[in-house]
Amino acid sequence: MSESANQPPTEIAELQAQLATALAERDAAIAARDEALSRNDRLQHLLHQLQRMQFGRRSEKLDPDQFALAFEDVEQAIATSEAADDKQNEERARARAERRRATRGALPAHLPRVHVTIEPEDKSCPCCRSPMHVIGEETSERLDVIPAQFRAVVTHRPKYACRACEQAVVQSPAPERLIKGGLPTEAMVASVLVSKYAWHLPLYRQSQMLAAQGLQIKRSVLAFWVGYAAAELEPLYLRLRQLILGSGKIAVDETKAPVLDPGRGRVKNGYFWAIARDDRPWGGTDPPAIAFTYAPGRGAVHALKLLDGYCGVVQCDGYAAYKKIAAEALGEAVTLAFCWSHLRRRFYEHAKSGNAPIASEALERIAALYAIEKTIRGASAEERRSVRRERSKPLVEALKTWLERQLARVSAKATIAEDLRYGLNHWDGLTRFLDDGRIELDTNIVERGIRPIVLNRKNALFAGHDEGAANWACIASLIECCKLNDVDPQAYLADVLMKLVNLWPASRIDELMPWAWGAEHPISQPKEAAA
Repeated sequence: MSESANQPPTEIAELQAQLATALAERDAAIAARDEALSRNDRLQHLLHQLQRMQFGRRSEKLDPDQFALAFEDVEQAIATSEAADDKQNEERARARAERRRATRGALPAHLPRVHVTIEPEDKSCPCCRSPMHVIGEETSERLDVIPAQFRAVVTHRPKYACRACEQAVVQSPAPERLIKGGLPTEAMVASVLVSKYAWHLPLYRQSQMLAAQGLQIKRSVLAFWVGYAAAELEPLYLRLRQLILGSGKIAVDETKAPVLDPGRGRVKNGYFWAIARDDRPWGGTDPPAIAFTYAPGRGAVHALKLLDGYCGVVQCDGYAAYKKIAAEALGEAVTLAFCWSHLRRRFYEHAKSGNAPIASEALERIAALYAIEKTIRGASAEERRSVRRERSKPLVEALKTWLERQLARVSAKATIAEDLRYGLNHWDGLTRFLDDGRIELDTNIVERGIRPIVLNRKNALFAGHDEGAANWACIASLIECCKLNDVDPQAYLADVLMKLVNLWPASRIDELMPWAWGAEHPISQPKEAAA
């Protein structure tokens, strides 16, 4: 390159043009800087909120259910920043697009495909104007949606008569309906159930959404549909509970279920008791399942009724009601295995303050047990027992000695002493996993299953009646079992309600369990896609 090319221009006009360009670039850079500082301030604010939630005083903490919402705000702020940058820098925009193509994955094969071909306006050669032919193509897929569309199913039942003899008239019988004389199909009722109990939309909100589509269906009508569906599904629910209670090991927990008490003009505390099984961690063949039972209280009488006649291992927390079950069971019919996660939480409450060496060391020792569990997840029960006896048992024995030593050092009235005593008082149940490879370290399977109940409780605030809470338990049990077995709850409930309405034989009720139904109805490619 010649030296003259690097020389500054000598013409005033050129100098002015370069100055104007430089000033514009400077102004754009200043604007970008200010925008970046503004976004940074928003992100810092969100970060401080999250820190206060995690480490602040209890009165200052955010609701844990808002944690995901806060992260959504952070992610949205980052996306906004990237979108603005895409408009200003095409090179970085192309780089991000390439990364998205490489990591987004493929859309499921069962989705119907709508093919759109974009042809050039002129398919003649730009040089000689001869017709051009196809030598290849580029294809891309994007996810589209058709908003929920309601439709009216009009059923025609023609009547046939004989021209020769006027007395003979033939007509197909009317199909059975869940709501006799009512508007909804079984699929419509299933949609209401899933929206309420799977996606946590209270009925009054669903009524508002239907009104936006021109359908004036009151909340009370939707509640009527739900009640009829619960009555139809009850035999299936009862069989589900029976199957779970036939398992050799179950996990049990309970959570509050506020219920309106009209007589006193206030809300009373009922409880959902949950029983769950999950044999996948040790390679068991029984599918995962969970069932909820509503009871008007939390006393031992309700726990005894829940597990009446059960024989096997009950994994639970240290609640006295479960201990009473084991004590009153014939012989050793019920064996309690306690939850390490509950013990861990006690020490975590101390350790998060930042100055709790005893609690911090307890957490480290418990974490070592979980690290071993991670290596044997999915192995057979015998393999798990063997590894635990070899690797976990020395750690557990050392932990007990350490707990006893720390208890002797601290004040008997200190909170940490209560937590140390909790561990030692429940030691037999905590260490039962060492001798039984089927037992997990915690009750997370049932706690995860209860979480949707908690979310519904937050949205609905309370159940209106004890029977309404019982219906809630029935429908939520089937929906959560669908989730555990990767079954679409909408398709499942729509089909099962139709079968039950048409008098499905009780001897074949097991075929309607979510896992059995899912095996017979795998996600398949619709006819539109095949075409």
